[in-house]
Amino acid sequence: MDNVTEFFNILLDSEKLIAYGGLTLLLLIIFAETGLFFGFIFPGDALLITAGLLCSSDKFDVNIFLLLSSVSVSAIMGNITGYATGKYFGKKLFVKDDSLFFKKKHLETTRNYFQKYGGTALIIGRFFPVVRTFAPIMAGATEINFMKFNIYNILGAVIWVWSLIPMGFLLGRQFPALINQVEYLFLIITGIVSTSLIIGYIKQRKKMETENKQQVNNSIIN
Repeated sequence: MDNVTEFFNILLDSEKLIAYGGLTLLLLIIFAETGLFFGFIFPGDALLITAGLLCSSDKFDVNIFLLLSSVSVSAIMGNITGYATGKYFGKKLFVKDDSLFFKKKHLETTRNYFQKYGGTALIIGRFFPVVRTFAPIMAGATEINFMKFNIYNILGAVIWVWSLIPMGFLLGRQFPALINQVEYLFLIITGIVSTSLIIGYIKQRKKMETENKQQVNNSIIN
């Protein structure tokens, strides 16, 4: 039981993930979070900022440009995998029962987000947990043109990776003491991201309720 608990603690701790697995594990996690339906459990934003922060020190001995380019490729390939999953299994996912690593509500949330923003959701959604995992799956399920999908996919990956990793890198260079306070930085990032996600969810919920009321009123009038 202790080993299982330690395993999940590592999965949810950006610094431990990088310390245990280095660049290889980082790339695998980013690929999973952006392409596999269970990837939403990983802390992608915090992981990128932490990687940049550690890269500014001797705790993560990887060239910053190698880090940026390799993570970008991993994020792009993850989305392509998600698109393929959505294209071939999309309809089955909507009727799939909830499990430990799959929640239908996450798919529904992403579908509403995708319907509102279209292909741009692939770019904006990179900065939102859950949405960034299911957006490419939704793109495949709705059979958006693959070439069009990849334009948004590449743009989203580059903007996401090349903003968060350099942010962490610059913070590490300007404030070296942050290297020893990664857990607090992680909590702050998680809090900001979670708050943004909750606000977005509440707004979307209110919009859906308003639209449902309008449909009911229209049906009564007709």
